[in-house]
Amino acid sequence: MNQMTLGIVGLGLMGGSLALSAKKIPFISTILGCDHNKEHQKEALSLNLVEKFVEFDTIKECDIIILAVPVSGVIKTLSTLDKIKESATIIDLGSTKESIIKAIAPKFRHNLVAAHPMAGTENFGPSAAIENLYTDKVVVLCDLEQSGEHQKELAVRLFSALHMQIHYMRAHEHDRHAAFISHMPHAISYSIANTVMDQENKESILTLASGGFRSMSRLAKSSPKMWEDVFKHNSKNILEAIGLFENELDKMKNEIKNEDFKALNKRMQDANKLQDIFS
Repeated sequence: MNQMTLGIVGLGLMGGSLALSAKKIPFISTILGCDHNKEHQKEALSLNLVEKFVEFDTIKECDIIILAVPVSGVIKTLSTLDKIKESATIIDLGSTKESIIKAIAPKFRHNLVAAHPMAGTENFGPSAAIENLYTDKVVVLCDLEQSGEHQKELAVRLFSALHMQIHYMRAHEHDRHAAFISHMPHAISYSIANTVMDQENKESILTLASGGFRSMSRLAKSSPKMWEDVFKHNSKNILEAIGLFENELDKMKNEIKNEDFKALNKRMQDANKLQDIFS
């Protein structure tokens, strides 16, 4: 394969981490960045994430274009796309897929590969970039039959070079599944954090915080800007997931209230079985 230029829009956790890993990919010759945040530009350059920052018109000339910005930013970029070379491959890393796919004009649809790497941390910004963030993680490619043959092959080659596990899914299936496994847990984590923060003696409460609370509240440190976008663009699925969670929590609440500890024990035993699926 010929040497290719890689342009990354957004040099936060996802874009910055991809830039670090892409430096080791043999067929990537040049890595350019695009980020409107001047502080992010300075930070990313000091960390040597990209060779230089350019305007989006220059990014459009790259062989591979990565959109690693919040979902609304991806949609705006795709909906205002006016020209791009026929062979260009645009890969978006958005956490929701249906609204993103609908945003691109039909004449550019073959250029787009809708991807969601199931990787990340609660940190954000260029300093959060981790070289091996993507290694051994799952990436979901959605509605891939609508992408061009060249774009499909290049996306698979790129994610394979990042040592990711590639899965394929319909966009609407992805969005519903992600609501349960990613989006709802973030909503719960924010809620747990705010529940404690609303208490008058929160500092005293937090002196007791150990592994359990820290694990459950960790996601509440995630970027509000990014997650506002996720909740906005996948609201139907997220509301369904939260509703089902509320039903389950109400059952547990009532069992405790009614001192039905046998039923409560059975419910917790059923929950234990989740880890059997992971192992």
